[in-house]
Amino acid sequence: MAQNSFDNFFKPSDSLNKKRQNSVFVTEAVLASGALIGLNQLWYADYPKSDFHFINDNSEWMQMDKLGHLYSSYQIGRFGAETLNWSGVNKKNQLIYGASLGFVFLTAVEVMDGFSAEWGASMGDVVANAAGTALYVSQELIWKEQRIVPKFSYHKTKYSDYRPDLLGSTTQEQILKDYNGQTYWFSANLHSFAKKSKIPKWLNLALGYGAEGMIGENEGINPLIFLSKPLKFRQFYLSLDLDLTKINSKSHFLKTIFSVLNTVKIPAPTLEYSPQQGFKFYALYF
Repeated sequence: MAQNSFDNFFKPSDSLNKKRQNSVFVTEAVLASGALIGLNQLWYADYPKSDFHFINDNSEWMQMDKLGHLYSSYQIGRFGAETLNWSGVNKKNQLIYGASLGFVFLTAVEVMDGFSAEWGASMGDVVANAAGTALYVSQELIWKEQRIVPKFSYHKTKYSDYRPDLLGSTTQEQILKDYNGQTYWFSANLHSFAKKSKIPKWLNLALGYGAEGMIGENEGINPLIFLSKPLKFRQFYLSLDLDLTKINSKSHFLKTIFSVLNTVKIPAPTLEYSPQQGFKFYALYF
């Protein structure tokens, strides 16, 4: 009975459960406020303030940061919509108040950037945030399911060793800061596009994008290290993936775990192409 009660906690409500709904709203408000306060203390407090201003950073980091904004906006919005679904909120309000959560939160971060003399608000970031939200909402309106899901993967690179101040000195920092090791994917569920086929419902095909050689300012860097390859180049990937949310399970707890893990691209055989280095094949790429 205790096990059933635990699993039923994760089961979405069939009708509006105001207690759950209020819990969702309060939890989201507390987490968002805490994140913004913490971000202000850890990131902005040591830098001077300025009048609100915009900057154009669209050419920086080979647009990896923009894909990061799209991915974050989509995933935060997806969790926002799914928690409201758990509360029994109707589909319309899930999309209005849940799916927009990522855009609202990241816009607040952008405002903080705009008042910092060190940075500035980026219209490119705002557009990327909107694109992430639009990707989720449009699929729900058109297909009533998420057929194409942005995912993330990371592998350690040598570049953070040359610029730990900029690219991170610990693994946790490097995952967030070292764009050289990040890959952003658009993972498409094959069965969703061919409903009558015998393709497994959990099988996806993923297109990925990455870039290498981004070390920021070159001060203090020995240029001989980089003579063997271009400083910056784009990478394109084709790989297999899993849609964990399509795995059959009667456990609502496991379904919740699968939903959380579905933000990450699984290691799989991968074909890479870059204009500078041509094709490469990886038995497992992450």
